[in-house]
Amino acid sequence: MVNSLRLSYRHSLATVMALTLLGSTAAPAFSQGAKPAPAPIPSAPSSMSSGPASVADLAEGLLDAVVNISTSQSVKSNGSGPKPVVPEGAPFQEFFDDFFDGDNNQQGNRKVNSLGSGFVIDPSGYVVTNNHVIEGADDIEVIFPNGNKLKAKLVGTDTKTDLSVLKVEPKAPLKAVKFGDSKIMRIGDWVMAIGNPFGLGGSVTVGIISARGRNINAGPYDNFIQTDAAINKGNSGGPLFNMKGEVIGINTAIISPSGGSIGIGFSVPTELAQNIVQQLIEFGETRRGWLGVRIQPVTDDISASLGMTTARGALVSGVIKGGPVDNGVIKSGDVILTFDGKPVKEMRDLPLAVAESPVGKEVDVVILRDGKEQTVKVTLGRLEDSADAATEGEDPALAEGDQQKDQTEQDQAKAEAPAETFGMKVEMLSDEKHKSLGIADSVEGVVITAVTPGSPAADKGLKAGEVIVEIGQDFMETPGDVVARFEELKGEGRRNAHIMVANPAGELRFVALPLE
Repeated sequence: MVNSLRLSYRHSLATVMALTLLGSTAAPAFSQGAKPAPAPIPSAPSSMSSGPASVADLAEGLLDAVVNISTSQSVKSNGSGPKPVVPEGAPFQEFFDDFFDGDNNQQGNRKVNSLGSGFVIDPSGYVVTNNHVIEGADDIEVIFPNGNKLKAKLVGTDTKTDLSVLKVEPKAPLKAVKFGDSKIMRIGDWVMAIGNPFGLGGSVTVGIISARGRNINAGPYDNFIQTDAAINKGNSGGPLFNMKGEVIGINTAIISPSGGSIGIGFSVPTELAQNIVQQLIEFGETRRGWLGVRIQPVTDDISASLGMTTARGALVSGVIKGGPVDNGVIKSGDVILTFDGKPVKEMRDLPLAVAESPVGKEVDVVILRDGKEQTVKVTLGRLEDSADAATEGEDPALAEGDQQKDQTEQDQAKAEAPAETFGMKVEMLSDEKHKSLGIADSVEGVVITAVTPGSPAADKGLKAGEVIVEIGQDFMETPGDVVARFEELKGEGRRNAHIMVANPAGELRFVALPLE
């Protein structure tokens, strides 16, 4: 059975694990008639000296800042269904009548309650939790370890990172905790989770950081800390502490086949969460940077076609019309290698780096274009909620660079005979072809009308109805352009041709077609 990913508020009972220290197995020397000498106790490695002998003092100073989040939500009820038919004079008939004729059979609203965790980050009453803990709630109540209860209002929420900020109005300053630096945490470092599992109240679990930078497909900015500290139902929104008592993560999800903790939990790191929390407090919403490009991974084939020694960076497959780089500073086909001094090792590194940058900031972006690295300056826009941050602002209204756009708007009336190359037949993309093949009006280039099975084009997934927009970063206007560009690249000694292809809806992708 494949383990499923569950949010931590759906978890069931955890397994208690014990750590056993084994003694030495070396055989002691014996003297005749003498009893064997006791084996020496091995000394602990020096690296273990930093492990906590006890976390009691640390936990005692933090428990008061970790709270329970209680929510209620009105859910429309359609009643309990038809009333069972009970024979007249049957035993307990009056109880059936009372139950099915009462409020339980009436249509209306019913209250659904849930519990989660949170923590105070400011003595004035700001509380951090998960968005899924309070999502859809009509009423939110913060319950403190001493039993005090305060009504909370929602300050702001961010669904992309599953974070929310609440505000309560205390009569006296509250015990608060502070954020630490999750970037300096290493795999194997001790951590402590505090939360409200199963509504039991403040509970402490201890473990280590098992991994960093985990992508669990929970959102566009996945960069989770993985820990084996037990996280269960009700722990959602609770803090993950380092051994200094600083919050370095917000517990959010687990992987479990049954819903209970199996030692694989995930926390949103503070390197991502802290800026979001500050924005929610200041603005009531997030204000992320936006580059305005659509991106895709750089595969081994694509990297070879571009003359790169290794596959790295994020390949720009489209530029958003009206976006920050719609002026041609970054173009389709460019590979973004570095953003604001941060290396882009793989595609998902770019959305994270851009989102963490302030709106309006001018940044240096290192790109690969025409086989050469160059640095361009970009002033970031603001990512709106309507944009798809998973691809750094993907939008249906895709645009190419200014030069390409000018070319695609030129008169395409001059007809040219169809051509066949690398197992595909290409033709002019006329208005008739737009209609008959269902190709969007915004798509320009040369249309593929047939692909021979087993051909190089078929092996790379090219299909009839797709449109060749560019080859080697040159716009294709006619079938003759396609044939000529392939020959030109072969003459340059290229092993692969770098092709930009659009599907009928206008979505772009890149293909490395072997020329040998």
